[in-house]
Amino acid sequence: MADLNDLQAIQEALKPIIDPDRQKSIIELEMVRDIAIKSNGVVSFTLLLNDPNSPKRDPLIQECKNAIKAIASVTDVWVKVIANSPAIATPTPPTNNLQGIEGVKYILAISSGKGGVGKTSVAVNVAVALADMGAKVGILDADIYGPNVPVMLGMEAAQVKVVKAENGADVVEPAFNYGVKMISMAFLIAKDQPVVWRGPMLNGVIRQFLYQANWGELDYLIVDMPPGTGDAQLTLTQSVPLAGAVIVTTPQTVSLLDSRKGLKMFQNMGIPVLGIVENMSYFIPPDMPDKQYDIFGSGGGQKTSDELGVDLLGCVPLEISLREGGDRGVPIVLGHPESASAKALREIAKAIAAKVQEK
Repeated sequence: MADLNDLQAIQEALKPIIDPDRQKSIIELEMVRDIAIKSNGVVSFTLLLNDPNSPKRDPLIQECKNAIKAIASVTDVWVKVIANSPAIATPTPPTNNLQGIEGVKYILAISSGKGGVGKTSVAVNVAVALADMGAKVGILDADIYGPNVPVMLGMEAAQVKVVKAENGADVVEPAFNYGVKMISMAFLIAKDQPVVWRGPMLNGVIRQFLYQANWGELDYLIVDMPPGTGDAQLTLTQSVPLAGAVIVTTPQTVSLLDSRKGLKMFQNMGIPVLGIVENMSYFIPPDMPDKQYDIFGSGGGQKTSDELGVDLLGCVPLEISLREGGDRGVPIVLGHPESASAKALREIAKAIAAKVQEK
């Protein structure tokens, strides 16, 4: 937790930095908000820019990072950039005051460093497996740019319902299937409509999904994150108390490199990393179930687990039935419970539940 002197040191370090457009200190112009200091020395803050897409953005961010990293106790710096507008003219609440969701015991992030590793497939099957084991489960599809959870849960045709709460506020009623409550951006846009949003809009919709939904009593709320380490991840880590994060990767080197960055981001923000899931570990041909082919390499998840000191929660093989189940909206843990993939995903769900209980 930061004390006054820490905050003042950061403000003093940023004071000489000049906004290239208005030629005044970014501190004078109140462009810096929500400074927070984690116990491990990681500093995060929000930077307000008139044009977040300006070519001057990245050099300004780097200048801020260099200035703060010069402070002896600082280990890393995370910057969230949002557009300056009248709607955020007053300071927002401190980011270290995390607000839980009433009735929800544990909030878990399922994330990946890059797309295409089967993160959503893992998130959906883990959610359904936990529900099948008797837990009350919800899943928030926070992958704003690629919201595929409704398809994989057989709820593509579902429609979001808005009801009135006792206090008169509008509340979103989650869709429900296979024992899992679910909210997704897919319910709010046309099927082929691209989502071209900047940070503030993305942050706003994630917070609405978190706090303006009728989640009811849940043991687990699983958040399917977009890939990478951007605004969505920062919004989540600065909004709700996460019980932990799970990193999904494939065994190949390029995936592992990106996954390490995502893992480090959660650790730097003080979020416990429950472990790594190695997806697409090997391919099992349907006509030769005793054969295994290491299409994406092998052993990468275990190697990364050993190097970074986090558990390998499990390895999920690639089977045609896994892909077919996702396309048909029947998760493999229900559609083919005896398959190698389903057994692996169920064990991963059990491992996640056990890890959460340990925290």
